[in-house]
Amino acid sequence: MKLSVFICVHLWLILSWCVQADGPGVITSHRSKSDFPLTTDPNNKAWKGVRGVFAEKGFKGEPVAGHRTEIRSRWTDRNLYFLFICPYEKLHLKPDPVATAETNKLWDWDVAEVFVGSDFQHIRQYKEFEVSPQGEWVDLDINRDFPSPEGGWKWNSGFECKARIDAAKKIWYAEMRIPIESIDKRRPVAGLEMRVNLYRCQGAAPDRKYIAWQPTGKPSFHVPEAFGLLKLQ
Repeated sequence: MKLSVFICVHLWLILSWCVQADGPGVITSHRSKSDFPLTTDPNNKAWKGVRGVFAEKGFKGEPVAGHRTEIRSRWTDRNLYFLFICPYEKLHLKPDPVATAETNKLWDWDVAEVFVGSDFQHIRQYKEFEVSPQGEWVDLDINRDFPSPEGGWKWNSGFECKARIDAAKKIWYAEMRIPIESIDKRRPVAGLEMRVNLYRCQGAAPDRKYIAWQPTGKPSFHVPEAFGLLKLQ
């Protein structure tokens, strides 16, 4: 009897820790009193001790070994920040990268991606932000019901990014600073929620990996019904 109680309590503690660590589809964005430089350093003062979530599954929820990606978030009165910590096996990079202008179809290469929407009544409208290991970027205004002819990539959010590759550790890092007014007209306050999903594309075909925080159940990232929540704290 005592052993059974011990096992039940132990399992309960494990499950409780898992919920706190990753949450039921919720990523917490932690308040910062002021904006801070992009460093891509998880040990930097701005990021140290900030608990994130993990993207480690494929489209259907299957494990993607060796690519467990940590994503942390912070926010200020003006900006929403994301830090991606991306283990990899082999990089698939675009030749002749350009980091000073938008790169259309960046998703054909290695990228970290944030899909975020603030309209809970029209969930098929949202924004997409991508950063490559080489610092290339693209942002898109997505409307799944009435897509723009160019696919939304000519929209400009004014977001900033930085990336870094640590070849010795086989990890690349990406950091984003997204103006909140470009994705949400509401004033940012603690408790505000947005709809979000977090992804990576990694490697070349036929071994290309598609990694999701919230699995979509379909061979596409563009499944807003599968998005989780981002909550400002």
